[in-house]
Amino acid sequence: MPSAPDPRDLTLEDFPVHRQVTTRWSDNDMYGHLNNAVYYELFDSAINGWQAEHVTVDPLTDATQGVVAESGCAFYAEVAFPAPLVVGIRVTRIGTSSVTYQLGLFVDPEHPTTGEADPAIKALGHWVHVEIDATTRRSTPIPDHLRRLMETAVPVPA
Repeated sequence: MPSAPDPRDLTLEDFPVHRQVTTRWSDNDMYGHLNNAVYYELFDSAINGWQAEHVTVDPLTDATQGVVAESGCAFYAEVAFPAPLVVGIRVTRIGTSSVTYQLGLFVDPEHPTTGEADPAIKALGHWVHVEIDATTRRSTPIPDHLRRLMETAVPVPA
């Protein structure tokens, strides 16, 4: 049985969508690196910012809402404020009412703070959004406009 590729070998180019994210001084914990919970905030902001930039999404008035049903993160290397970061987004599965994202956190290669680019993945997130009916709170099919956007984040096979 062939072994799965090591996710630490992923590069920013493996993710069709790139979102620059910023951190704050208060995101560093007592050990001098980003607190684990901040990674989840960055992933959530990257996905929702990407959607808001390309389709109309209004959680207060839309008939459906995307909610996080599952999330996880593997941490590979420390990052800290003020390093400029990029979240790579790719869709690994689109179902009837859910979408699974993989999210890679990288130091922004266009703005390295050390003078030298560091292409290594720092963390890999796993995120499942389930689309729900805003009134009944039950799962419902992903609206076509969101599905079309999600399809743009599916990697093209090599």
